[in-house]
Amino acid sequence: MPTILGIPLDVNSSYLRGPARAPQKIREALHHDASNNWSELGVDVGATGAFNDAGDLRLNDSWEKISDDFVEIERAVGELLKKGEQPVSLGGDHSITYPVLRAFAKRYAELTIVHFDAHPDLYDEFEGSRVSHACPFARIMEERLAKRLVQIGVRTLNRHQREQAEKFGVQIVQMRELPVYDQLKIHGPVYISFDLDVLDPAFAPGISHREPGGMTVREAIAHLHAIEANIVGADIVEYNPEQDVAGMTATVAAKILREVLGKIIAQK
Repeated sequence: MPTILGIPLDVNSSYLRGPARAPQKIREALHHDASNNWSELGVDVGATGAFNDAGDLRLNDSWEKISDDFVEIERAVGELLKKGEQPVSLGGDHSITYPVLRAFAKRYAELTIVHFDAHPDLYDEFEGSRVSHACPFARIMEERLAKRLVQIGVRTLNRHQREQAEKFGVQIVQMRELPVYDQLKIHGPVYISFDLDVLDPAFAPGISHREPGGMTVREAIAHLHAIEANIVGADIVEYNPEQDVAGMTATVAAKILREVLGKIIAQK
């Protein structure tokens, strides 16, 4: 069963703080009366027992105790996995994906990550930090926490990150190359990491790093639906309520969450 877990951490954000406030805002949008809870795949996500909600972790969200927070994230996700659940984490900045995947790697040796993002997040270090939200996939791949990493919607690829991608064998699908539905037919377990800035800021203004020229919500949903694999977990990150406009991005984040939950429920 899919289980929502809020991870309110944004200390590793490089530009603006704010994503730590996202989990509750996404929940509110998911349960808002303005929409029903059916996914486009025909799954009633709002049905009793369709998914669990484990609440939010209690974190320090400080530089001095970031190691303790990462240990707590890994522990909490690991406990859900031990129960046979599929954790769907609500960030938080993208640095949370690293400790989350440390837990997944203990259970899934042949994991493929499908990563939606405007940025590759492959920096070896960023602004002096190796656990910045610009670095999680460098840590994940150097520790071999996943067999394969597929990144979709990238449009900020620089020389260093290109070299990192080559070093780790990362498959990057840049925004100008979409659609790529055929590349989402994957064997084995899949983890989805969805950074909301993969979307064009016209559809999701409530983010810290706005990168024009991104996906529409429809394109994103189409690519999510195209994933043919056993989805074992996911995260939705980088929503910044402080930058939102009329709750638009919260609604979009809830829509993405509903479709991810629907995919996981439907595969059973």
